[in-house]
Amino acid sequence: APSTPGDCFSVAIEAVRIAVRYRTPVYILSDTYLGNSSEPWMIPKVDDLPEIDPKFASEVNHDNGFMPYLRNEDLARPWAIPGTPGLEHRLGGLEKEDVSGDISYDSENHERMTELRAKKIERIAESIPHLEVDDPDGADLLVLGWGSTYGSIEAAARRVRRSGDKVATAHIRHLNPLPSNTGEVIKSYSKVLVPELNTGQLTLVLRARYLVNAECYAKVQGHPIGAAELEEAIRERL
Repeated sequence: APSTPGDCFSVAIEAVRIAVRYRTPVYILSDTYLGNSSEPWMIPKVDDLPEIDPKFASEVNHDNGFMPYLRNEDLARPWAIPGTPGLEHRLGGLEKEDVSGDISYDSENHERMTELRAKKIERIAESIPHLEVDDPDGADLLVLGWGSTYGSIEAAARRVRRSGDKVATAHIRHLNPLPSNTGEVIKSYSKVLVPELNTGQLTLVLRARYLVNAECYAKVQGHPIGAAELEEAIRERL
């Protein structure tokens, strides 16, 4: 999820990196607030952008021929350009047999493939950055956001700190899987406030996964959360 208008570009690059490396669909979660916002943004040089190598299969990877479901260390399958001599394989929406890619109606294979896909998504956490916390004063309250709440959270935190109160902030960019240190971060604070422009979806995930008493500050009015109202919410909890 991008946090600013300019971040939308970087998030798109990151989405492609994950999709290509792990052979998985990736969703970018944005909203109207970001779509209608603007900010100064330096157009990058193409040569400075990170390389994304699909590592297309070029040769048979098994004694019995090309195995389109033979997974690598990321649990990603090989990717062959259609029509490559010797690498022809079946495509379609039916369940495939592990390794061979043959159509399978076996229930145990279905269970294994479901577990493999889940493990592959979990493994993405190994290649995404840890959740970073801005906590200059040693606060008891962490304001944890995602998406377009970033600006309001940072502005509200600056106002609170200027008056001498302590508050920590962090912003989640990768939502599934979450950064591997997310649980460690939120469990280190006695209070966690999660501003969301919905009915509290991320808050529910954090509470269920990490068994923490995270509190949601939700707003579903078609307007962004303002810095002033969030400042008031933070002060109430302090």
